[in-house]
Amino acid sequence: MKRIVCLGGGPAGLYAAILFRKALPRARVEVYERNRPDDTFGWGVVFSDRTMDGFRAADEPTHAAITGGFHHWDDIDVHYRGTVTTTTGHGFCGIERKRLLQILQERGAELGVHHAFRHEVEDDAAFADADLVVAADGVNSRTRQRHEAILQPDIDTRECRYIWLGTEQPFPAFTFAFEETAHGWFQVHAYQFSKSLSTVIVETREETWRAAGLDRADAQQSIAFCENLFARYLGGHRLMSNAAHLRGSAWLNFQRVLCRRWHHGKLVLIGDAAHTAHFSIGSGTKLAMEDAIALVARTAGATDIPQALAAYQQERETEALRLQSAARNRMRWFESVARYTRMEPWQFTYSLLTGSQRIGHANLRLRDAGFVARVESELARRARAPSPRPPMFLPFECRGMTLDNRIVVSPMAQYSAQDGLPGDWHLVHLGSRATGGAGLVFTEMTCVSPTGRITPGCTGLWNEAQRDAWRRIVRFAHDNSRAKLCMQLGHSGRKGSTQLGWEQDDHPLPAGNWQTIAPSPLPYLDGISPPPREMTRADMDEVLAQFVQGTRHAAEAGFDMLELHMAHGYLLASFLSPLTNLRKDAYGGAVGNRLRFPLEVLEAVRKAWPADRPLSVRLSSADWAPGGLNEDELIEIARAMKARGADILDLSSGQTVPWQKPVYGRMWQTPFSDLVRNIVGIPTIAVGNIFEADHVNSIIASGRADLCALARPHLADAAWTLRAAAEQHWQEQWWPKQYLSAKRQLERNLERAAQMTGPV
Repeated sequence: MKRIVCLGGGPAGLYAAILFRKALPRARVEVYERNRPDDTFGWGVVFSDRTMDGFRAADEPTHAAITGGFHHWDDIDVHYRGTVTTTTGHGFCGIERKRLLQILQERGAELGVHHAFRHEVEDDAAFADADLVVAADGVNSRTRQRHEAILQPDIDTRECRYIWLGTEQPFPAFTFAFEETAHGWFQVHAYQFSKSLSTVIVETREETWRAAGLDRADAQQSIAFCENLFARYLGGHRLMSNAAHLRGSAWLNFQRVLCRRWHHGKLVLIGDAAHTAHFSIGSGTKLAMEDAIALVARTAGATDIPQALAAYQQERETEALRLQSAARNRMRWFESVARYTRMEPWQFTYSLLTGSQRIGHANLRLRDAGFVARVESELARRARAPSPRPPMFLPFECRGMTLDNRIVVSPMAQYSAQDGLPGDWHLVHLGSRATGGAGLVFTEMTCVSPTGRITPGCTGLWNEAQRDAWRRIVRFAHDNSRAKLCMQLGHSGRKGSTQLGWEQDDHPLPAGNWQTIAPSPLPYLDGISPPPREMTRADMDEVLAQFVQGTRHAAEAGFDMLELHMAHGYLLASFLSPLTNLRKDAYGGAVGNRLRFPLEVLEAVRKAWPADRPLSVRLSSADWAPGGLNEDELIEIARAMKARGADILDLSSGQTVPWQKPVYGRMWQTPFSDLVRNIVGIPTIAVGNIFEADHVNSIIASGRADLCALARPHLADAAWTLRAAAEQHWQEQWWPKQYLSAKRQLERNLERAAQMTGPV
């Protein structure tokens, strides 16, 4: 390449230019920036210690200059309700943004980069003779806008307003401060980035911002408001804005940006032009500069530029998505601060620190063992446990049931019953999970009638023979373990009369199909599934009676807990979703009407179920499809379930319609549990790609759920809980006496592995 053009003189464009000049010393590298060299619209930039290692390898002189201007800190202070909670070991450093730009400009000039400031680029077609055009022109990228149809940006304007300010007040720790006003909560993100200056970002929800009159305030009035509200943290110092000269409000909404394509021909996006990460995880500049490193590595010696750019996007998109996921979780935490303000300060702090789901219990222990020890002591006190322990091993009480730990074996369909009758397979499957150490073991969804089954292989509980077969399984678990057993009752609705799970999933049986029923006559798979019959009131009465009969059988079989399946598009769930309930009578329309029949079933089941045994409801919290269940409706449903006798809500999502588009990831459904638990005030079960002990410990300690359900991990390892106890040196975990010799060997093997590779 002979000519490379970088559009944008921020860290991304300047760093890319430096690295291109190093890799291609004969090439002409140019940077065009619309502002002056010393203009900047931020105050400080934060990097982690780990990030700086990568910068050292890319360009040692730049790394040395940046680290020479660093202000370093290890502590985080959280000011909340008149208290301050300090945690340590976080290892961050800050530098003045203006100084960072100066370092990059000087290094670029030293290498021969051509800088053109106060140069507005109206059309990148002006650089038609360039071999590569790097668009590093930020979140409001004009280059991206010009090629929007090809690059296909997805831009999500978020719910909070923020203002980016500076102050001469020193902050010895990264500081979060929360203040409640008559209009709602405001929070500060503050950190020192030089000997004399600190960044102060003030953030609040849009409706709070408007209620406080800040939508009518200019920059100076907004600064005065923030100075007054957060005066106790400023030590008499003023707040300053480098955007105070602008007309109108200086408050912004964060925009989450992600492009489907990052390149077009010889044009490529890097940094905020391609993707953004919320400032609460401080990774925007890190991502941008790491983009530059990857871009140069992929293209500097390439002969096929479009192919090299595709490889660059493939490499960086994964990291961008990973950080965006973490940033989204952390961003939503700050958007929902009011949800957590009933927490004690130690748990509020723990929730904040782990809110991105990137930092877990084990990582936090490495950073600050003393803080984690305090958290475990407080959790033990609250749970009335005799001693501190990893959070997953806390006991859990609900009505007359006490669980040894917080691990749940999820309902997992086995498709192995004959005429609804559970057999030896179910005895071994559930019995081995019970002896594997979990506190609570669920049956698969067990159907209340032959025509309520999903497949011919599904279990049932509509007759005494099935009741007695289940009693055999319950008796084995009670006699040979300390696990409690939960019967999950359900009705398949329009998703019934289908093939076994390892055949054509959700497709009708080749022969022998039965008539399905649903609130509305909508087939699950258009053109494939036969339409269900729209339920009459007589149908509802019959189904309600079936649920009550199944409940009585479950009680007689000795189950410790009962769960009603109102999720995943099955019968009761299909009443709740606006995508599957199109009724025009009293059971359709607004969510209050859609709730009627599920609540009738819940009330009748609660009356039939013993008062000393808990009752759970499994809900699909979102349909992941346009027009589906929304957050406000979920809260209304959860409150109604709690009021009608549900003791626990089991929060799953999706599987309502086949055109769903879920956003998968680690612990991806935990936010639903968090939402319902901390707004409605009811115990919850978190589900969804929870597979490590650290996941469970973090979820429980942060108050995002009371129990954690694991499915596939238990299919692969029936003794998952026993292994997790050995890994964490938790000696009080119950083991079957027949397996105690394996316990000692496992612990020795794990100890040896830890000595060879470091802490487990």
